[in-house]
Amino acid sequence: MTLVAPRAARCRRALSRLEPLRLISSSHPSLASSKSKKREELNFNPEVYFDDAPNREHVNYKRVTSNDLEAFRHPPRRVKMLVRDYIEDSLYNPHYGYFSKRATIVTAPKHIDFATLRNSVEFQEEVAKRYVSYGKDEPGPGKQLWHTPTEIFKPWYGQSIAQCIVSEYLLKYFPYEDFIIYEIGAGNGTLALNILDYIRDTYPQVYERTRYNIVEISGSLAKLQEQKLKDHPCVSIINKSVFHWNQREDSPCMFLAMEVIDNFAHDMIRYDMRTLEPYQGLVTVDENGDYSTYFTKVTDPLISSFLQLRRHLFHPPPLPRLLKASATFRSIYSSLPFSKNLSAPEFIPTRMLSLLKTLRQYFPRHRLLLSDFSSLPDAIPGVNAPVVQTRYQNTTVPTSTLFVEPGYFDIFFPTDFERLRDMYEHILSQPDPSATDSLMPRVLPLSNNASSLSIRPDFFSSYHPLNRRAKVEGVISASGLPVGERESSVFTHAEFLETYADLSRTRLKNGENPMVEFYQNVKFLF
Repeated sequence: MTLVAPRAARCRRALSRLEPLRLISSSHPSLASSKSKKREELNFNPEVYFDDAPNREHVNYKRVTSNDLEAFRHPPRRVKMLVRDYIEDSLYNPHYGYFSKRATIVTAPKHIDFATLRNSVEFQEEVAKRYVSYGKDEPGPGKQLWHTPTEIFKPWYGQSIAQCIVSEYLLKYFPYEDFIIYEIGAGNGTLALNILDYIRDTYPQVYERTRYNIVEISGSLAKLQEQKLKDHPCVSIINKSVFHWNQREDSPCMFLAMEVIDNFAHDMIRYDMRTLEPYQGLVTVDENGDYSTYFTKVTDPLISSFLQLRRHLFHPPPLPRLLKASATFRSIYSSLPFSKNLSAPEFIPTRMLSLLKTLRQYFPRHRLLLSDFSSLPDAIPGVNAPVVQTRYQNTTVPTSTLFVEPGYFDIFFPTDFERLRDMYEHILSQPDPSATDSLMPRVLPLSNNASSLSIRPDFFSSYHPLNRRAKVEGVISASGLPVGERESSVFTHAEFLETYADLSRTRLKNGENPMVEFYQNVKFLF
């Protein structure tokens, strides 16, 4: 089922009638010449036919970014933008964005008593009760409800995260450094609460050194977090986007990104099947709020940076091997009557690259713990494509297009964790832009100097034999061990929890353990 909603009224009609609506693309017949119409019929792929010139008026629309649109109180008209700006505006605009105004994370005052449930069927019924408690939907778009493993398995899931990061801190930095934690996209604040409660009750000496910082883009969620965490004076909530971060943290810190990067905006590119040249996608919104797309040569610095990094890491583009290997074969292919001259759309994680650069520049001594979806069902067409869905009459309804009414639809992506690990390690191996050529002062852990332990600017170098970051001769960590860590590793959801969680707390009567057995499409980077 397709629920395309270029206008709010159309959104309501589509949801009420449950009828599919067709996306208007830049090569829609009303926007093309008669010659183009004839070629579309032969091509059988009008949405991606490259020679159809986009509507001239649309191309001349003012170019905007999601930052420009933050002041808009209603979705814009007569503008054009990159796909990532469209996604960010749809999800995070402070006046009509999905997370700012409509999304609600399913929670409950009490945690689930797993020991009383017979099997996974009863567990899922218990989860369903939490949705029912929010009441039935009124006519029109429903309550935008969704849940996370943090909420469903609280407090045990959060305690596993706490055990992981406390172990790292005790090994390397206690008692010579404060325990500094940054969390982005903290939702209702439940994960932070479970982590801090666990540290306070289990490691009181560590709790005295703890500083917990939440970076939250949503003003409404920031208020919820402030209320939930009021009993923990070590918490600071910064209501801003992590992509606007500009303060350097030179101390060692843990950086948490749990169930958040799936909503990071992606850009859309397509490849010319004759030349293999990539083209960046732009979205236009006309005076009626209808969407069109067209493609231009890559000029955006962030897209260019991602493509350059991918080439450096030998991550191949998603194109047929024969087309990549032979110009002759590409020429033959492009001459075929039914061949497509543009590849399928590929969604590239440009905002993820922004985060990695932010970590490198402003958090040079961080340790990253990140978790999210590695694959997703019901995605729209394309490579690494997102799921775009809404809730209607208490039922989740996926769509088949990205271009929907801003604010009413969740847009979330899978992550290729192995490629992400390669990107992360390479970015961290780059020279620190703020470092000087001389060595930073060295401080031994038993010194009277209470400042942070210092390291060389190339601490995070990773592309060396044995897949290890370079050791820094003569520099000792707070644990007394030489500085020089193993590179990050990717874990399945089950592998991580079997290492750090108290699994007895979530085991059902029949021996099943939903915290381990569910979320098999989730991975960790640590």
